[in-house]
Amino acid sequence: MAQRRAPLGDRARYWFDRTLARGAAALVGWMALLCLAVVVPANAVLVWTDSDAPPSLTDRLAQVWRLTGQTLRLGGATGTPVRVMTSVLLALVALLYVSTLVGLITTALTDRLTALRRGRSTVLEQGHAVVLGWSEQVFTVVGELVAANANRRHAAVVVLADRDKTLMEEALGPRTGPVGRTRLICRSGPVTDPAVLPLAGPATAGAVLVLPHDEPDADAEVVRTLLALRAALAGERTRPPVVAAVRDDRYRLAAALAAGPTGVVLESDTVTARLIVQAARRPGLSLVHQELLDFGGDEFYLVGEPGLTGRPFGDALLAYPTSSVVGLMRGDTALLAPPPRTRIAPDDLLVVVSRDDDTARPGDCAPLVEETVMASAPAVPARAERVLLLGWNRRAPLLVDQLRRRARPGSVVDVVADPLDATARQVGEADADGGAGLSVTLHHGDTTRPETLRRLDVHSYDSVIVLGRDPVPGEPADDPDTRTLVTLLLLRQLEEATGRELPVVTELIDDRNRALAPVGPGADVIVSGRLIGLLMAQISQNRLLAAVFEELFSADGAGVRLRPAADYVLPGREASFATVVAAARHRGECAIGYRSHADVSTGPGYGVRINPPKDERRRWTARDEVVVVGGD
Repeated sequence: MAQRRAPLGDRARYWFDRTLARGAAALVGWMALLCLAVVVPANAVLVWTDSDAPPSLTDRLAQVWRLTGQTLRLGGATGTPVRVMTSVLLALVALLYVSTLVGLITTALTDRLTALRRGRSTVLEQGHAVVLGWSEQVFTVVGELVAANANRRHAAVVVLADRDKTLMEEALGPRTGPVGRTRLICRSGPVTDPAVLPLAGPATAGAVLVLPHDEPDADAEVVRTLLALRAALAGERTRPPVVAAVRDDRYRLAAALAAGPTGVVLESDTVTARLIVQAARRPGLSLVHQELLDFGGDEFYLVGEPGLTGRPFGDALLAYPTSSVVGLMRGDTALLAPPPRTRIAPDDLLVVVSRDDDTARPGDCAPLVEETVMASAPAVPARAERVLLLGWNRRAPLLVDQLRRRARPGSVVDVVADPLDATARQVGEADADGGAGLSVTLHHGDTTRPETLRRLDVHSYDSVIVLGRDPVPGEPADDPDTRTLVTLLLLRQLEEATGRELPVVTELIDDRNRALAPVGPGADVIVSGRLIGLLMAQISQNRLLAAVFEELFSADGAGVRLRPAADYVLPGREASFATVVAAARHRGECAIGYRSHADVSTGPGYGVRINPPKDERRRWTARDEVVVVGGD
């Protein structure tokens, strides 16, 4: 059956509307045609009514052409009424055309500037870092990437999120500080849309970091973003390394598959739980982690040293005057604090703590070792521990699991929280018999009420862990750290009333609340989002470091420890740090620094000194602690 054609007028009108929809250029073209349709006949009238007009047709047409080119001069012809009226008509047409043209140009420029302000233009950078998503971690990640690029020229960090570009720039400015040579670029759009991701230029990026947002579906959003990124890079020969973070272990496999073989996916809740437990068992350890993870001081690097090939690993510990060797990278496997007799293979890389990747210069430090001041007492075995857990959130079961992994027989965890959800009751029932050496007891109580804490003998515990409560759906949104800060205030009051310091480890969500926390100098405050942001920034610079951090923060790996300095050097004696390194080598550990309790209240790092020169000499006291990498 033949289709009915629309009337010619309607089809012409539709065609005209389609040409206008093409934008300002099409509208300017139509204005030019309409102007010529009026100007050319009017100028022909002026020429043919002019008594001084040239007699030949060719000359008259040339005169019409010249007058057409001079239409915008708004001049007026004199003579007969027809000539005057025609001249006025030309002046009005010229005025209308010029004003319309100016309006069109202004509108086009305004639309272009608006589009630029909305962050909808494509980034054309090379080797830049791309940050996808927006959360509290973005400030840490961007700040650390800027610090890592401090010595690079033409460095750039691109942030793509489904937020207004101007609002992102205003938020990042005061939180990240001066950016130096690094260009900070914001683009706006949904990160789960493969058509939008090319705005950030991921195909030419040096690394892509995917941040989870703060909503309950954050992990699913990360997986969708990774899938969108894979779709956006489907036609590219090379793909940048990807670093992402999920909260729930159930999404890690899916995220890893979406990220590809070069991607690294972190479990933020598991890493946070591990760090909290490590800090609870050795107060001050969070300060060491902070020093190692940010780009403001010394951090981990991988270096090759052909001169050490075939020699035992123990020789490498005293082979760098200004760097601290902590292990080997063998392929994709990190061997932290391996036995000193482990032979260094030709393809092995040394894992070192250094100021920069070019400051790890070899040199013989063996002459600095003083055997006469090295301590020979055996290490004190770990004992049963008593932990008080105030509060409950989604990371609490992981935290209890980490405590259980290395619990000595007779260890106790008392949980005080209100409310205690089904997960908490399951944890309590599973450990009711204390079968794994750890007994977990649940107590209902509001930790923001003074009477709850007064009923507890808080000073009888080896450590007190304060957790915030997860947001409750349907309840008004509040600062996630409000309850934590109130609990800390009450604990501080107990400290002042008894005159005894409490070994408190606090988890905060917002890094800005760190300054508000009523805790002593150098106290352990774990800002979960900040720590994960630091890890992501470090791994984005070298994906092999993911294996190093996995081993470092593993419950069963060779982690960072704080040991009494008296286990390494004689108290009251002066010795070089090389002597401490040699003493740690005898115990199968790698010394990387120390903490002086005399400088806890005054020093900028609260007494923590990471990677001191091997020739640094100081008088060691019984209160000093040595920072080592090694097992229990």
